[in-house]
Amino acid sequence: MAKQISDSKLGILGGGQLGRMLIQEAINYNLTTLVLDPDTDAPCKHIANYFECGSITDYDTVYKFGKKADVITIEIEKVNIEALEQLEKEGKQVFPQSRVIRLIQDKGVQKQFFKENDIPTAPFQLANTKEDMLNSHIPFPYMLKQRRDGYDGKGVMRINIAADLDDAFESHCLIEEIVDFEKEIAVIVSRNSNGDVKTFPMVEMEFNAEANLVEFLISPSTYPDHIQERAETIAKNIASALNVTGLLAVEMFITRDGEILVNELAPRPHNSGHQTIEGNYVSQFGQHLRSIFNLPLGDTRSISNAVMINLLGEKGHEGVAKYQGMEKILGLDGVYVHLYGKKYTKPFRKMGHVTIVDQNREAAIEKANYIKETLKVIS
Repeated sequence: MAKQISDSKLGILGGGQLGRMLIQEAINYNLTTLVLDPDTDAPCKHIANYFECGSITDYDTVYKFGKKADVITIEIEKVNIEALEQLEKEGKQVFPQSRVIRLIQDKGVQKQFFKENDIPTAPFQLANTKEDMLNSHIPFPYMLKQRRDGYDGKGVMRINIAADLDDAFESHCLIEEIVDFEKEIAVIVSRNSNGDVKTFPMVEMEFNAEANLVEFLISPSTYPDHIQERAETIAKNIASALNVTGLLAVEMFITRDGEILVNELAPRPHNSGHQTIEGNYVSQFGQHLRSIFNLPLGDTRSISNAVMINLLGEKGHEGVAKYQGMEKILGLDGVYVHLYGKKYTKPFRKMGHVTIVDQNREAAIEKANYIKETLKVIS
């Protein structure tokens, strides 16, 4: 008889806020959680059943940690793939599969996967040297992205003229045509080992241009049904082409002429799905657990309009975090605060999020704007 979820040990590589919220859901299933993270004060430290401080990129550390778990998952892509491959060979269940993480770790390989599978994406070119960047068939201005290790706006720069290349990344890069987009959107898709696939409703994102981070997110979208259906179909097609088990966040652009282009993928719970905790019948974290334990997938429909705001550390503040304005925002109905257990703040660090749930979309947006102005993370 197969081991039940409540008898299982779940190993999580990465102990940040995504791991923390996954554990909060895992507790409901009596799952035993094991976490590996290099930070002695990682957000997961005090809520995991077992916490190990160690490198998630070191082969031996990841391999030995993985041996302790029944199912291994990730909350960040920058992990040691070779150790996961060896664990898979020895019969450990690793979801998403190591081959999927390997593909997504490299933005260049990811883009080639889109091209080979007829997934719409912006024109691109791989660049290994400054000469490649200077003689690109994509004209200035263009976006230059590091192929590996970029996240939360890091590893991305706009190249307007040749002189900008003086400060370009000294690494393998991806040159991408700048997309004149109307809106950045995301669809989270889940797939279990049986091949069952479900998508969460498409969400719209508003960006903080200075931090290059999602500032707030609105769910569900008000775009016409045919656009939402096309975005969800693209996400399902990617999940099937990858043959992935687990959750996959698909970030996309809607261009001004109504075309949908895929920007990039994350094979795990994602910032664009936090509102599902209160706003949907199943949360992205619950769905990830259902996927990786090959259980029936949950109902992804929205219960209500939901707006999610990222709580970022204020500029000019670095030190022990204080949350200014908390009492004021908790006086509002339908407001849910999630702090991530990070002791220290610094400018633009993700310290938490707030979800506002309201049957009236405009009222939810109005409350979100008030919270954005009122709740501040200072030191």
